Amino acid sequence: MSYLNCPECDQECYGWCNPCNSKHFQNDFNNWTSGNDKIDKFIQDAQLNVNDKWKVIEWIPYDRFKYVKQIGKGGFGTIHYAKWIDGEIEKWDIENQRWERHDNKEVALKKFDNFVNFNDVLNEMKIHFKTYDGFVSIPFYGITQDPETHSYMMVLEYAKGGNLRECLKNNFNNTNWKQKLDNLYNLSYRLMSIHELDIIHQDFHPGNILLANHIDYMQISDFGLSKLIGANPNNPEKKNIFGVLPYIAPEVLSGEEYTKAADVYSYGIIAYEIVTGFPPYPDIPHDNDLAMKICNGLRPKIPFHIPKLITRMIMRCWDTRVTYRPTFEELEDEFKKYCEDYYYYLKDGKNKDSEIVIQFEKAEEFSANQESTNSTITTPLNYQTHPQAIYTSRLLNFSKLPKPKNEENFERELEELTKSMSNLCPSDSGIVDLDMSNF
Repeated sequence: MSYLNCPECDQECYGWCNPCNSKHFQNDFNNWTSGNDKIDKFIQDAQLNVNDKWKVIEWIPYDRFKYVKQIGKGGFGTIHYAKWIDGEIEKWDIENQRWERHDNKEVALKKFDNFVNFNDVLNEMKIHFKTYDGFVSIPFYGITQDPETHSYMMVLEYAKGGNLRECLKNNFNNTNWKQKLDNLYNLSYRLMSIHELDIIHQDFHPGNILLANHIDYMQISDFGLSKLIGANPNNPEKKNIFGVLPYIAPEVLSGEEYTKAADVYSYGIIAYEIVTGFPPYPDIPHDNDLAMKICNGLRPKIPFHIPKLITRMIMRCWDTRVTYRPTFEELEDEFKKYCEDYYYYLKDGKNKDSEIVIQFEKAEEFSANQESTNSTITTPLNYQTHPQAIYTSRLLNFSKLPKPKNEENFERELEELTKSMSNLCPSDSGIVDLDMSNF
């Protein structure tokens, strides 16, 4: 790491001098207030302890935004596009004694509905701030307040590429297997980073995966349902089930506590969507009947042409036996190997006899053949969505759901896949001797 001397105090720093910049923030504390002591303290503590410009958050008066317009709605609020006149802080301008900024910044304003408890709003802000390190979660610039409704709003990076679901629907047929592998790896890395902070997302689905400009740069958003492990264990309000039904683990649907393993299940459903282009269960109502079927082992059907290495990994994430699911550390390690082998094959022709390369080349060949024929098979661009197939978070009041179990042939099929892959890839860990210390 290369250090530079601070132009103010001449001490070594790495682009951001905490002692000097914290003083500049502190000198301004009396010049602003959010009107709420808890929010003021949250912002002030963050400013005093920040060690990188990427982690700066601030109170931003609402009149510093222009062109505000609603662009989306979720289960707990609305998303608005805006131009931030001043823009985010870059560094301290010594000559003019003020912050140097990137003006006219495009941002998204996340406005919380009035029914959302303030403590939950503050919790989301704190967890989002904790997870942001430049790439895991969407950049968080500060907090503002709607002057008409008095609702607090998070000021976030505007994701020009939309969310993952929109991207898959519009661009799936232009996505090759290298990109799919990269996406699987990048998502596993981001969730691994979140779990390392002892944070469980609890509402992980493609609508909460945002893209800066294109599908290769994904960031996690919407930590409204997230929790720090061990925080508020006796809070009765947290017994309610919120989320998008197809992505919720069966044990959570049946009333068990949400754990890291439940995030892994959600990842498995998203992985299915990344490799097939289809959302889960688009043609049926997302109701009590579907919840019952999921608890009884229903899972999306993985097409035969998907590489068996990927099929096996997805099925492991879907296993009703939560201790058989991989950790994100394991998923990240596995997909990293797949990405590296396939990358060097495409770049230099290496690893051509690798089972990883063989499987992905066959999958690419299948995709090419599909494109060259006038197939009547439904493609990800024209599937029909049932009017009661709901892909936004909501309160789910399902009752009398059975204890989760795998479908009759699931465990046998997974075991056969694991054995065949172990023979082809001896270094693979399979489903035995999993390190469950992170769950």
